[in-house]
Parts: sequence; structure tokens; C-alpha cells
Amino acid sequence: MRFARPLARSPARPLKLKDYFLCVLSAVLLIISFPNFNFWLFAWFGFVPLFFALQNKSKIQAFLLAYLSGVVFWLGTVYWLVHVTPPGMLLVVFYLALYFGFFGLIISRPHLVLSPYYLVLVPSFWVSLEYLRGYLLTGFPWALLGYSQYKNLAAIQIADITGAWGVSFLVMMVNVLVYKIVGHQVTLPVRQAGKSPGHKLQFNYLIPVILLVFSFGYGFYKLQPRTPNPACLPVRQEPRTIKISLIQANIPQELKWDPRAKESIMRKYLALTKSAAADIPDLIIWPEAASPCFLGKEEGCFKDISGLIQQIHIPLLFGTVATRGDIFYNSALLVGRDGKYLAQYDKIHLVPFGEYIPLRKIFPFLDTIVPIGDFSAGKKYTVFEAPNPEHRLPAGQAGTPNKFSVLICFEDAFPELSRAFVRRGADFLVNITNDAWFGRTSNPYQHLSASVLRAVENNVYVVRAANTGVSAFISPRGEIVSVVGDEGGRQIFIEGYRTQNINLKEPRLTFYGRWGDVFIFLSSIFIICSIFFKL
Repeated sequence: MRFARPLARSPARPLKLKDYFLCVLSAVLLIISFPNFNFWLFAWFGFVPLFFALQNKSKIQAFLLAYLSGVVFWLGTVYWLVHVTPPGMLLVVFYLALYFGFFGLIISRPHLVLSPYYLVLVPSFWVSLEYLRGYLLTGFPWALLGYSQYKNLAAIQIADITGAWGVSFLVMMVNVLVYKIVGHQVTLPVRQAGKSPGHKLQFNYLIPVILLVFSFGYGFYKLQPRTPNPACLPVRQEPRTIKISLIQANIPQELKWDPRAKESIMRKYLALTKSAAADIPDLIIWPEAASPCFLGKEEGCFKDISGLIQQIHIPLLFGTVATRGDIFYNSALLVGRDGKYLAQYDKIHLVPFGEYIPLRKIFPFLDTIVPIGDFSAGKKYTVFEAPNPEHRLPAGQAGTPNKFSVLICFEDAFPELSRAFVRRGADFLVNITNDAWFGRTSNPYQHLSASVLRAVENNVYVVRAANTGVSAFISPRGEIVSVVGDEGGRQIFIEGYRTQNINLKEPRLTFYGRWGDVFIFLSSIFIICSIFFKL
């Protein structure tokens, strides 16, 4: 085999127009791999142009080129923030692009390029940066590389072992592999006298092949339909079925908190709920902050809700703003068949500059920039219990309650929250949200992709009720089973409801649900070892 000259030994070249073009091309390929374009295949080679642009570049050049690619990518991905705050959108873009910049700086270093483990080290660095992005400054785990594959079911099944990070790792690893093959680059120094690197080279390429075969093999295995023999299962493992109705009222954001619109908003929700009640569901779900009244301050809306529930005798879960004195919470309330409140969940992970202003006491001028009232974060990981109707129980079984937990707004983007709820006994997860802030953009679909990965990670159904969409039922394998939509196929900014039966399995934690981010830990250990032992 003929070996190319190591990339690290060439002197740094001045930047050319081609370098900028390659950076922008990478960003565009990545943008269209995410919702709402959904050309997920492009993500598997979207970084390749950027890798070519980084060849033989100095540290500052590598950082700036990768940063440029990050700016273009995030502009095309979170552009919808402009509907809320144009200056804030630019700040978010410039901040998030830093992770691209540091990634380019790290992976272009000569000692890393020449490492025989380059194909594994690069994706390890990428997922570690994604993980940091998910936690630093309260975290923004949005548009993870793995989310681009939310419709590629075989690829995402590995998430029940590694979390979404493992999917990101696979996609990035293939990008590096394609770059190596297309660019005829090697990961070893030139042949030294008397030594043959051939066996090491083969082993180097064997690692990603093994990982890909295992991951996709595991994915296809999980997707195969399997019907267990009921005679071989204990009675307690008989599947339970719950029928759920999702309400999507499509309330315009400009009317959401307009006092003059309270009555019309309630009429719409009550009418849709009565229509859904004809399906005889076991639970009806309204989206985030569906109630136009503040619980604890205005009781009129809640009397209407309670009165309706007493008529239809179906439990209702709905979002509301709850107050305790002068403290406000973004909450979810469960009302029983008798119209009485059963339980309440207060949102734990709040949105900075959306639900509270960080450092408000230190920087009071922020009040003039983002004039919002502060919400307070909840502390309790609530697991709701809705009694299972007798007509849905297997013969001879007592009434086992259906247990579920609620993720409000973009809480479903944080995998540790979903894990915490499932570990506490939730049989399925509910995401209630209001994405009307961002208009008719890709935001609702990007948000949906996060819920898909949460379903796979925990092997549970995720049920989404959104004010303007996307309201959907997602199976434990990540399949979008059904969606609230109209005759024209539209799923956002339409009103309606959807009723669906879901089967609840006997609770059993996945590897990821039990052990969490072990994959990130192992990736970090590998990176540290590569630094200290010069792998």
C-alpha cells in the first residue's frame, strides 16, 4: 500500500476561498440533515468538507474555520429564536459555534492526526463537547448530532445503551472514516525502516467497522417484531393498555395571556375535550400552560375544568401557571374523575431568559433587556398515578394504577430528567409544551426529535401534547405512531385531538436508564489516556 505524506508535516497554508466554501458546505449539509429537511443521510458525511478545510492549518486558522462552520450551522438551525429575541438569537449562535471552534482546534493537532486511534478519538472529542454543551450555563442539548437520525430507527436503537451520545459518536465516526478513505489519508506516520504498519492500519479501520456492525445489528434485532408466549409469563407481566387523548388547541401566542381571550380559550379546550371524550379515553392531556388562569389566584377557569371532568368522568392532565404567595411555577396538574386534584408537578429545569433571568440581582439592567417575571424551579420528581379502568384490566387482576411523569417544555431535551422519572417508576412519559413562540418553523420538529431519543433511551412511550404541534405518540422503539393532524397532512398550527391506545410494559430499566452516561465516562477516559500515553 502506498502511504500519503502525513498531514501534520506540511506547513500551514494561508486561507483560501476554497477553505471558506468547504466550511459553509459542511454547515449546509448538516443543516439539511436535521428537521425539518430530514435528509438524515447527509449527517454521515456532512463534516467531511470541514475536515478537508482543516488540513495543514495553524491553530488559529483551524479554530476560525470550524467556528465559521458552527455559526452557519446554528444560524440555520436555531433561526427560529428570532421570533422571540433577535439579539438573543445571535448571542446563542455565537456561543454555540464555540463548540465547533474548539472541536476544529482539537482534531487538527498533528499528534492527534497521526494517532492510530484517530477514528475513535475524533468522535470521542465530539460527544464530550456535546455533553458539555448540555450542562454548561444551564445546558442546551439541542440538535445533538444523533438527533439527525431520529427517523433512522435502526441507527438510534443503540441509545438504550449509550444514550443519544452513542448515536452522535457513530455518525461522527463514519464522517472521519469517509474523510480518511476519500482523502487517501493514513493515521500512522510514514513507514519506518524495518517496520510495517500494515497490521496496525488494518486494526485501526477494523474498530469502526465492528462498532457499526454491532450497532446496526443491535438496531435491526430490536426492531424485529416479537410476540412473547403469554403462557410463559407471570400474570404480573401481562401488558396493560391505556387509551390517551391529546388536545391541540392551537392558541395564538399573542392571545395566550390576553385577559380578553380567557373565555374563548377555555371554550375551545372544553369543546375539544368533550369531542375527545366520545372516544372514552382513560386520560386526556392538555399542553403546557393550557389554562389561561393562574392557579391560586384565579379560580374561575379551574371550576369550569372541574365541572367538565365531573360530567365526562375522565381524568385530565393539564398545564398551568401555579402560584404560592408571590412565587410562580410552570406546573402540570392531574384532575381525577371526580373533578378533584390528585397531584401536581412543578417544572424543575427552567429556561434561562425565558422563565427566569440568571444573575438578575447582580445585573439589574437585564430587566430592561428581558422584561419577564421569574418562575421558580420545582424540587420534586413527581410520578402521577391514574387508576386503570376495570374494563381494560386482564381478567382476575386488581386495579393497577398507570404511572407516568411529565416533562414540561424543553425538559425532554435533558436525558437525565427522563431517566430520573423512569427510575422512580414512571411507566410512560408525557411532554407538554408550547412551541407557538417560534412560528411556522422547524422548531416543533426539532423538539420532537429529542422526545424520540428519550423514548428509545428508556424503552417507554413518550406522549406529546403541544399547543400548536407536534402532538404525537412515540413508541419505545422511537416510532412516531400517530400525530394530531388535519386532512391536508399539516401537524403544526392546526387544532384537533388524537386518541391512541398504548401498551405499558412491565417496568424494566434499560442499560442507559440504570447506569446513565457511562459511555461519556468511557469516552473521557479514552481521551485522557490518549493524552498521557500518546496513543
